Amino acid sequence: MTSVSPSPVPPPPPSSSAPLLHQGSAGPRAEAPLLLDTAPPRTLGFRDQAAFWTNLGVSLIGFQSAATVLVVNGANLSVPAALTAVVVGTVVGSVMLGIAAVIGTRSGAPAMAILRGLFGTRFSYLPTVLNIVQCLGWGVFELTVIAMGAHTLFGGGPHWLYVLAAGLLTTVMTIRPLGAIAVLRKYVAVAVGLAMLFFTVELLRRGVPAPAHGSWKGFLPATDAVIAVSISFVPLAADYTRHARSTRSSFWGAFTGYTFSQVWCYVVGMVALLQVGNDSDRIFSTFMGITAGWVFFAVLVLREADQSFANVYSTAMSVQNLLPRVDRRVLTVLLGALVTGLALLVTDFSEYEAFLGLIGAVFVPLSAVLAVDFFFGAGRREGGWDLSEGAPARWLPLLPWALGFAVYQLIYPAELTGWASGWTTFWAHAQNALHVHPQVWTSASLFSFAVPALVTWLLTPLLRRGR
Repeated sequence: MTSVSPSPVPPPPPSSSAPLLHQGSAGPRAEAPLLLDTAPPRTLGFRDQAAFWTNLGVSLIGFQSAATVLVVNGANLSVPAALTAVVVGTVVGSVMLGIAAVIGTRSGAPAMAILRGLFGTRFSYLPTVLNIVQCLGWGVFELTVIAMGAHTLFGGGPHWLYVLAAGLLTTVMTIRPLGAIAVLRKYVAVAVGLAMLFFTVELLRRGVPAPAHGSWKGFLPATDAVIAVSISFVPLAADYTRHARSTRSSFWGAFTGYTFSQVWCYVVGMVALLQVGNDSDRIFSTFMGITAGWVFFAVLVLREADQSFANVYSTAMSVQNLLPRVDRRVLTVLLGALVTGLALLVTDFSEYEAFLGLIGAVFVPLSAVLAVDFFFGAGRREGGWDLSEGAPARWLPLLPWALGFAVYQLIYPAELTGWASGWTTFWAHAQNALHVHPQVWTSASLFSFAVPALVTWLLTPLLRRGR
């Protein structure tokens, strides 16, 4: 396991997952395994994966998230600065996504089960629980956004009905996930492409007003915000790329599909926001205000279910790392009901940016430690990682992960309020005590990736001995 092989990955999976996976069903109509210890069918080619990640890169949330790029800490970015932040942030995040995709294909295991090899089974439960919380949060947010889009589309209506309908569709998709991905490739990707092209042309015809007093100040925080959106999919990637036919198709499918669509989504969102004075609450109305815009907006609202599908399904995959003998169909139905219920109750998403910051702080350094140890550390040993249920604890990789988390928080602490306000206060005191304060050249995402990657690389002689 010394390099990323471009050749097809045949079943059974590589030796690193041999202690975990037993041969399952194969064939073009095979579905995802029901239990954790069953080898996945290798049915996804480049087009399947590129279409899947292209769909995930376009979202109603992405249009609104453009506001986090145009205005940073109360200051407007210039259009060139904002565009550059979107491209750079997306490319960096997509590279991390592509690496995680390759590891999923090489191991044949779900994302959180892969962490058994990095930390040992019991220590893998910590990032697993964090990922469950993340996926549940995103799932609730996605159902809420779908309901908001449907409310705009139909000019009103009961919020609860839209949430229930979106939750039901989401849950049905998770029962046959590979079938859902096939539908996304054959039909949804084309419809989404046409909708995006329509809105791009119509919005550009109206002109692009420049933000007042725009500058490059805040460029790196804006880039970090874009990376955080991309990185939220890194702990999910292997849940899908474990079904890929080759490492080449998994990397390039994830990288090209997600990069292209997220940049396009942010650009359309930025243009729409500039036209409404950067008021994200009015962005959906902008789409509906275009002649025949409701038709294409309906496409975007309907396809938003692939976002909630990915989050609910990956929540189930994460839970299976804790409960490996529970049928994933049971888990997805229960989790779909839970996410739907929470979406009916939760209405305040005012701390969305803080949520993104915490996601980045946890998973950016984790992806660095994961990649370095897989390709240069214990993953290079004969037999590779131990992904079995009895994989022994590995303390050492926890050190660079914790260090990377601290670096991220010192540069860009999550600004939480209410019961969690003490968290923000702690890191503010830490900044003052260590004389570390954000500068124009500091990037939380890049620094918190580089530092743990370097530390993990320096520790590789010990990591190869399984410590």
